[in-house]
This record gives sequence, structure tokens and C-alpha cells, in this order.
Amino acid sequence: MYKVTYNELIENIELLSKKILESNIKYSNIYSVPRGGVPIGILLSKLLNINLVDKDKIKKDTLIVDDLIDSGKTREKFSENDFAVIYRKNNKQVDYYVKDIDGWIEFPYENTENDEQDIITRLLEVLGENPNREGLLDTPKRVVKFYKQFLDTPEFNFTVFDSEGYDEMIIQKNIPFFSLCEHHMAPFFGKATVAYIPDKKIVGLSKLTRTVEMYSRRLQNQERITQQIADRINKELSPLGVAVVLNARHFCMEMRGVKTHDVDTTTSRLIGYFKDIPECRAEFMELMK
Repeated sequence: MYKVTYNELIENIELLSKKILESNIKYSNIYSVPRGGVPIGILLSKLLNINLVDKDKIKKDTLIVDDLIDSGKTREKFSENDFAVIYRKNNKQVDYYVKDIDGWIEFPYENTENDEQDIITRLLEVLGENPNREGLLDTPKRVVKFYKQFLDTPEFNFTVFDSEGYDEMIIQKNIPFFSLCEHHMAPFFGKATVAYIPDKKIVGLSKLTRTVEMYSRRLQNQERITQQIADRINKELSPLGVAVVLNARHFCMEMRGVKTHDVDTTTSRLIGYFKDIPECRAEFMELMK
């Protein structure tokens, strides 16, 4: 997390005002996007000697001001106006900005923990729930904690050893995994099978399970998890072949949409011998049973 100090914020607003003045474009007024753009707009209006206006007074020559541009959704709402921010993420198109930044950012007038929970509170309200009823009082805190814990999967050392001449297939089956669909944030879960044929290196068996866990505990799709697991093992071990098969149930299909229950989705990624040699692939399929 990047924490912005008041001094840094003021310095960057001053830099932003200079960039706007250097453009030689005359703006009739400023509209500050709630909530983050409000303190930026107040100081910027003084530096530029331009009045602030409410949303219903926006004109084509109104400058829109926000603290940062992230997804670009807010920018799209004001596509006909010039847009100024302090921080820019993901190289989003914006007319004026001071600094590119990655990751979560906290401004000095924010309380990250409260703001995080407020997001869940607002979601409950959108869904027609009463966040103040007894059963939901601590729900925002619990939801934020759950997502942070689930999505926080630390890296690990991919410990390898000399194969000592072992060159037969190594296969690990029934590895449980849980993930969240990146389209609906609904769970999908199942079991993975991971296999490889060593060349000169083997890996500690727990690292195969850890690899599955690391790539599944994210906002994901099943196809990508399958590919990432196989590619990581192939990169670390340079084996003669790698095979990964994932079999999962998707609640985004069972609980919504077609609402079809008890449907399994299988994805696979075959590399090297598993892809090129039919006998090797057949042996793998037999051992999977």
C-alpha cells in the first residue's frame, strides 16, 4: 500500500496546476468528483483562480478533477470534458496527471479500514438489506477479512533436488483447490492432477500442491489456472514433460444463468512428452483413473 502524506499531496496538486496552466487551455470552472476529487478540486480552484461548480452546472469547458484514475469508469462518464488527476493507474487515458502508480493507494484524508468496510455496507444496501440489523453488523468486516485472507497467497521456494537418474512419471492426484470466478466473484472448486517426467531435477512433493494453491487462490478462470500451473513447473524443472488436469464445479453456472447443477468442467495442459508421445499420454490417462 502506498500512503500519501499531506505535504506530498499539496506538492502534487501544485504540479498539476502548473501542467494545466502550461496547456494554455482556458476552463470556465472545475467540477470535483466525489469523494476523492473534492479536496483536490478545492485547492486546484484556488491555484487556477477558477470556481467550483455542482454536477448540474458542468459545461463543455468544465475541467473534471479527481484524485486518481484507475479502472477509467469515472472518466467515461465525463468523456466530453478534459480530466485531471494526481495519480494514474494502468496507463489510462487522461488529459493531466502527475504520477503513475501501482497497487492500493491511501490518501491522508482516508481511513482505509473504514472505507473498505463501507464498500461492503453499500453493497448490502444496494441488495436491499439493512446493514444495521444484528446479523449483518459485523458482516462488512468479515467479508473484507475473508477476501484478504483468501487472496493473499505468499510465494514459496520451489525446492528442487537432483533426480539421481529417476526418469519415470511422477503424478499427484486429488489435489483440492478453491478459486473465485473473475467474472462474478462466485466460487469454483474441484481437484487437480499434476504430473511431470523428470530430466535432471525433481521437486519436493508439497510444492506441487502449493503451486496449485498459489494460482487458484486468485480472481481466476479455470483455463488460466491450468496453464499457469503447468508453465510454472515446466519453467522451474525443465522436465521432459508436464501434464495438468483440473476438474471443477462452477457456482457462477450452478447458482445463476442456466442454473445447471452437478456439472464438471475439465481443463488440461500437456507439455513435452505428454503432448508429443501418444504412449506417454495414454499412461498418464490410465494413472489418472
